[in-house]
Amino acid sequence: MAERHKLMGGKLHVYKRKGSDVWQCSTYLNERNRRVSTKHESLAHAKDFAEDWYLELRGKSRAGLLKGGKTFREAAKRFELEYEIVTQGERSEAYVESHKLRLKVHLLPFFGNMPVDEINAGTVQEYRVHRCQQPLVRRGQSGTEPKLPSRSTLHHEIITLRHVLKTAERHGWIKAVPNISPPYKTSGKVSHRAWFSPKEYKTLYEATRQRAQKPKNNRWKWECEQMHDYVLFMANTGLRPDEAARLEHRDVEIVRDEATGETILEIEVRGKRGLGYCKSTTGAVTPFRRMQKRNTPEPTDLLFPGSQRELFNTILTELNLKLDRDGHRRTAYSLRHTYICFRLMEGADIYQIAKNCRTSVEMIEKFYAAHLKNTLDAAAINVRKPKSRKERPKAKRTSPSRRTSTRRRAA
Repeated sequence: MAERHKLMGGKLHVYKRKGSDVWQCSTYLNERNRRVSTKHESLAHAKDFAEDWYLELRGKSRAGLLKGGKTFREAAKRFELEYEIVTQGERSEAYVESHKLRLKVHLLPFFGNMPVDEINAGTVQEYRVHRCQQPLVRRGQSGTEPKLPSRSTLHHEIITLRHVLKTAERHGWIKAVPNISPPYKTSGKVSHRAWFSPKEYKTLYEATRQRAQKPKNNRWKWECEQMHDYVLFMANTGLRPDEAARLEHRDVEIVRDEATGETILEIEVRGKRGLGYCKSTTGAVTPFRRMQKRNTPEPTDLLFPGSQRELFNTILTELNLKLDRDGHRRTAYSLRHTYICFRLMEGADIYQIAKNCRTSVEMIEKFYAAHLKNTLDAAAINVRKPKSRKERPKAKRTSPSRRTSTRRRAA
């Protein structure tokens, strides 16, 4: 058992941790446990240090300079416990884990020992400056240039911070959540998500088709065939990559659409928004039939077993399509963006696209329709207001003598 001594009538404790030669001291003051290392191996010196430290804390407390209450670390611990239990089944494990990761890597090192009632707009702004002054280097990539956190990265970290502060508010540790919105925020630029233009998409599927017919190694033939069908399937359904990864063969049915008379796929989609439905274009039917013939699956077998990320990135790099002209990185998500852009270019109803893609009209207008020239109606833009009779130029009147001479010449 660790050695322990009481001082100041039991209000101050001096003790040693297991395996340590240095004495520690602790006390409970202003609703908080406070502890510090004396950095002394001698018990006499440790007691002198502990008494001075305790009396200094008492003086700060009486002067109102020592604030009590819960720390950010305690609030974060309570948030992690509550959030994981309450959102079970509503949020994916990866999303819950992302909050924990942000707390562990960024927020706790900065706010950890700070009382939650001391966190305000100023301290949060100091955190933003701190994050931008200490750029991160991507893990596992030595020799790369320092990478500043993006606007979206900081935004997600502030969301996690706000969740913790709301937890503290619910438990009465703070009176209200402070305003932690960015102080110098301006309207963001009109941006779009990386997609493939019709010409680029044709280049992509022709390359995957050629790779499926003539793989660089015969052992990879099945993977190359799956990749070609994956590209066609995703670009003709608009599924998210995680939705496609969960898709089973029993979730897909080939039907004849009554409205158009075309053969399409009806898909039951299970993703981050729960259960939804999707109707594909005719271009998704052929790759689906090929996968059925190739794999002879059971109804519960996954449509795309394994990951296509590595091969997909390899093909994009070979075709010089990994980045678009604005420097945005293309991923499997870009096939979903391509599907939405193609449907808008064909004049499809934006509300129906949103329902079929399990998203909102606002998201489509913000990230997809904003940069497509096909959504602009020139007939509605180049309207010319008809001139009134008063604005029309008046015809010149000729004198009677001039009209007479004109008739004589005509005769």
